Amino acid sequence: MANVAKYDKERVIRQAMLLFWKQGFHATSTRELQKVVNLRPGSFYAAFGSKEALFREVINQYYRDSRALLHEIVAEQNSVLLGLREFVKKVVLDRRASAPSDLCLLVKTITELTDQHAELLAESRLLLKQMEAEFCLLFEQAINQGELSNEAPPKLLARSLMAQIMGLRSYLRGCNQPEMVEDMVDDLFVRF
Repeated sequence: MANVAKYDKERVIRQAMLLFWKQGFHATSTRELQKVVNLRPGSFYAAFGSKEALFREVINQYYRDSRALLHEIVAEQNSVLLGLREFVKKVVLDRRASAPSDLCLLVKTITELTDQHAELLAESRLLLKQMEAEFCLLFEQAINQGELSNEAPPKLLARSLMAQIMGLRSYLRGCNQPEMVEDMVDDLFVRF
């Protein structure tokens, strides 16, 4: 009979995500991970192989969660642009109190990692590009539905939105004035 894992892999990944998101990749030790996810060293290495491998699973889960949230919020709205605006407010403002860091985990990762962890850095960059591609598809949908003119290329709008989200999260961290940042989000969508 095969040896069956005695842990919930999704729970472990989510617990590790919170720790990595709070502390960053380098400041999180394997020993801390083992303690947080409640796995002994042998079980940890059997399940994930390394801290790097677990981190790869964490950032991919973070991307899947963000993508799912984006599509859930857009589906709840009666317009793509309203959905995008609500998504930005959710990730920049509403989740601030419950997130372990003011910064996006992927952005935090690309600012922390160097070529020493080139594969994880490349993976993080790829996941950010994939999120940007999701924005692009939604901007194309908004154009097709007549919410936007087709003057601005969807790729350019998607890049701009990605940069705005990164900047707004950092700006809010610096100024600590949520009401002002909420006005900035509203203003951003007036310009689209």
